[in-house]
Amino acid sequence: MQKQNQNYTIPIIVMFLLFFMIAFVTNFAGSMGVIVTNQFGASKALSQLGSLANFIAYACMGIPAGLILKRKGYKFTALSAVTIGLMGVAIQFLSGYMQSFAVYVAGAFVAGFSMCMLNIVVNPMLNTLGGGGNRGNQLVQLGGSCNSIGGTIAPILLGYLIGGSIENATVSSAAPAMIIAMSIFALAFVVIVLTKIPEPHMETAEERQARRSGTLTKDSHSPLSFRHFVLGAIAIFFYVGVEVGIPNMSNIYMSEDPNVGPAVAGTFIAAYWFLMMCGRLIGGAIGGKVSSKAMLSTASMVAILFILCLILIPESVTVHVLGATVPLKMLFMFLTGLCTSVMWGAIFNLAADGLGKYTPMASGIFMALVCGGGILPFIQGLVADGIGVIGSYWIIIIGLAYILFYALVGSKNVNKDIPVE
Repeated sequence: MQKQNQNYTIPIIVMFLLFFMIAFVTNFAGSMGVIVTNQFGASKALSQLGSLANFIAYACMGIPAGLILKRKGYKFTALSAVTIGLMGVAIQFLSGYMQSFAVYVAGAFVAGFSMCMLNIVVNPMLNTLGGGGNRGNQLVQLGGSCNSIGGTIAPILLGYLIGGSIENATVSSAAPAMIIAMSIFALAFVVIVLTKIPEPHMETAEERQARRSGTLTKDSHSPLSFRHFVLGAIAIFFYVGVEVGIPNMSNIYMSEDPNVGPAVAGTFIAAYWFLMMCGRLIGGAIGGKVSSKAMLSTASMVAILFILCLILIPESVTVHVLGATVPLKMLFMFLTGLCTSVMWGAIFNLAADGLGKYTPMASGIFMALVCGGGILPFIQGLVADGIGVIGSYWIIIIGLAYILFYALVGSKNVNKDIPVE
């Protein structure tokens, strides 16, 4: 057993590195909402177009990436993902100098293909290396901590580059952060090339030959045959929308406040992602003992309570933080990070439970539903344009309510009669 653990150490570290890149690039796109609001005069809804493009790419690439993973393996998929990610960030980098909102959105879309492919690699790989169950959830939670580190750094860096006034927010001002992202992608490519990664779900030579000759027997079942997986994929749609929508709208809300500004707002958003990191470390520490169902249901209920506080506490109630006067309700925004921190790993663990050979395709379908991270914030932006940013958080309440339903009811595997070997 000791030898096996040593053999898996390097692949696990590589998966953690890729988890970092997913959040860094994704949160970078989210934080760019402040920039496009200023430079391109975008509305609150259009300010989320970069995130929407980033996550819509998941809907386009989720299932194809699952097929790539099955046929080419984890290493090939990861190398392709970091290459595409570098290209996507490079296009966003050029958009600042071309003064083109369309080019920026195109870059976010290309980067989204990369994030989708990376997610398809890291989640099933960590779950598999952990042997599924509580241990699999524990590894995914620890990997999520690396994800949160990337998510914490991105808004702080962007807020620092913009400075204290939203009038300084341009794509060009964010250029150093994009250069860092491209450098990390290049480094990740080299590390992956030099690392031996196990391929537990790659198709066999016999399966490949049968597929090419057209004699491969069609399976009578699929991941969609499992009710708990279908409901879990929907839960991921809502979860990613909740995770992204909470800080994105708060960033715009605080950046537009003359008493706060982009720099302080960026620090607050970073605090949200930092608490997500803390929550995932806690989740990783207790994940071997606490069930995913208990973790998810508790986190959902507390998150609903925090968002209700954000909505209902009057804006006139303020606190003095970081040299700025900030509405008290915003403290509950970043406290919610403690709750959203453990949701991804718990939902994935519950939804993938008992899927066996259907795991690669399930992962692709799962990632397609991550498009909720763009769709839900865009809907929230439309609501914010109509009734205000704070009122738009009722969309978040709806998403959290479904996640709670999944934890309590929808996560039970009622299709254990389906062969999965």
